[in-house]
Amino acid sequence: MPHPVDVHVGKRIRHRRWLAGMTQQQLAQAVGIKFQQIQKYETGANRVSASRLWDIADALDVEVSFFFEGLAPEDQPQEEAGGVPADILGDKEALELVRSYYAIPENQRRRLFDLARVLSDVA
Repeated sequence: MPHPVDVHVGKRIRHRRWLAGMTQQQLAQAVGIKFQQIQKYETGANRVSASRLWDIADALDVEVSFFFEGLAPEDQPQEEAGGVPADILGDKEALELVRSYYAIPENQRRRLFDLARVLSDVA
């Protein structure tokens, strides 16, 4: 059974790769490995070595610490304030929403953000 940290790091790799618009093949080529290895990392089936994680972070243009963000000890609640799941970025719909949000021109994006905030206050 995969270790929870390996699963978390794998999800963060998949999340960042997806946001960057990269395929597993493209990430694998950038790092110099086969795409099947990326699949195994993303599912947590294989652990990512420190040097490989460094290379992946470089290819995805993030700090290595990005892959550990949101990692909580098992005895802590997995839900944050406001009823938002701690693993919200593992939700494909949430990722699509974020990607679409940032595709909107900045002035319109700000207005959409303000509308969402008002609607959440009313709910």
